[in-house]
Amino acid sequence: MPVDAIVRALPTMRALVIDDMQSNLDHMLRVIGEVGDLECHGYSDPVAAIAAAGTTAFDLIVVDYVMPTLNGLDVIRHLREQPKHRTVPIVMVTGRVSEDVRLAAIETGATDFLSKSVGRTELKVRLRNLVQLSAAFHWMNSQASLLEHALRAATRKLLEREEEMILRLSRAVEYRDNDTGGHTLRVAMYSRIIAEELGLPPDTCRSIYLAAPLHDVGKVAISDMVLRKPGRLDPEEFTLIKSHAAIGHEILAGSKSELIQLAAEIAGSHHERWDGTGYPAGLRGRLIPLAARIVAVADVFDALTTVRPYKAAMPIDEAVAYIESEGGKHFDPTCVAAFLAGRGRIQDAARAYADR
Repeated sequence: MPVDAIVRALPTMRALVIDDMQSNLDHMLRVIGEVGDLECHGYSDPVAAIAAAGTTAFDLIVVDYVMPTLNGLDVIRHLREQPKHRTVPIVMVTGRVSEDVRLAAIETGATDFLSKSVGRTELKVRLRNLVQLSAAFHWMNSQASLLEHALRAATRKLLEREEEMILRLSRAVEYRDNDTGGHTLRVAMYSRIIAEELGLPPDTCRSIYLAAPLHDVGKVAISDMVLRKPGRLDPEEFTLIKSHAAIGHEILAGSKSELIQLAAEIAGSHHERWDGTGYPAGLRGRLIPLAARIVAVADVFDALTTVRPYKAAMPIDEAVAYIESEGGKHFDPTCVAAFLAGRGRIQDAARAYADR
């Protein structure tokens, strides 16, 4: 897109001119008016000009060097401290053309340096170039903003689809089991709350929430005769049921997706115990992945507080007391502490997602 076209497409651009001599100020305002369709603001008082720049965004700034109160270098320094003027073209104009002053201006943040003796034609060309530079910055920033907005929207939609897909797939496992009352969704909710109470980063909490519903995916390989048995399991049947953890890990392992890798850790280790007496690997303490330690608490709490074919639901107070008593034995004590800290939120989630 041609720069002139960009300038025309942008909202009205503003120029700020600061010079304590009114004749010089009027001259520069006229020249800028001939350069383009800019809204020009002139100030003979540098302090007032800095104050105006604090409330109004300018696209081009021209400042004299020798002025009372503040010189041009001081003005540029103040303007560059304002976020809206950190990249705006600033031109210093002076009758004192020396290498020291020129270098000081550039080091302070001036974009260009002009002598007051420069011809009108050159002055207009150089100012026009700076106006076009400012317009190009505007256009690039607007395009970057549009792209960022589109990326956020696309990412949000992708994450929503990812969440829906995982939660729906996890229901397929639930329907093979006796437990069809929203167990996977509640475990996901409880796990997220525990993760948040542990102070884990938001992205990690979300990942645990999405991976947790797949903790029992290995049950798809268990016979219906065992999985749907209405009574308690005999030792042989229980051994078969326990294999779902290793099977779940095998189903999910090897994925390139970090989320599925996390789900594999949870599926394979959520029946491990802090004291090392769990299964399938007998892992102990912090050797058990943190996400699996979190899901272990959430999984057992939901199992205790919901009706199963072979038992009634345990009252919440009793279930909480049991979880607390198992800290350091079945469960990671830190996860138990986080569970207790989030108890109110977990109970709210239990009511909100009952029988879903």
